[in-house]
Amino acid sequence: MANSSFLEKLMEVLDKNFRYDYELNWDKRQHTIELSFLLEAHNPKGVETIDANGQTTTEDIFFEEALLFYHPTKSHFHPEDYLVALPYLPKKGFSQEFLTYLVDFLNQTADQGLDDLLDFLEDDQAQEFVINWDAQLFEAGKSALVEGEFFPYPRY
Repeated sequence: MANSSFLEKLMEVLDKNFRYDYELNWDKRQHTIELSFLLEAHNPKGVETIDANGQTTTEDIFFEEALLFYHPTKSHFHPEDYLVALPYLPKKGFSQEFLTYLVDFLNQTADQGLDDLLDFLEDDQAQEFVINWDAQLFEAGKSALVEGEFFPYPRY
C-alpha cells in the first residue's frame, strides 16, 4: 500500500502487537498524533491514591499514559505531559521497522510500568508512581534498525 501514512501503519502494528487498550488522536491543527494507553491494576488492599486531578480513591487503578508524534516546527505542546515526544519529518515519516520496534518497546515499557504500579500498591512507603521511558535504551535499539520503506505524515 504505497499511499499509506505512518498513522495507518501504526494502527496496523498496534492492532496486531500491542497488549494494552489504546487510543489514537490526530490533531491536524497541531500536526500531532497522540497515542495514549491504559494500565489497569486491581487494588485489593484498598490503598488510597490521589489521581492527577487531586481526587482520592481506594478503587482499582486505571492509569493513562501517552506519547506524542509531532512536527518539529509546527507543533506546540508541553513535553512534560507525555511519556515521550517523537518528532517526525512530514514527507518522510516513519518506517514499518521503526513502528514495529516502537510498539515492541512500548509493550516492554508498559509491562514494566504495570509491574511497578502493582509494586507501588503493595509498598506502604511509596509516595508516587510514574512510568519511565528509557530514552538511552530506546535510542540504542533504534540505531540498530535496518529500515526499508518510509510512510509519511497523514494527508488531510
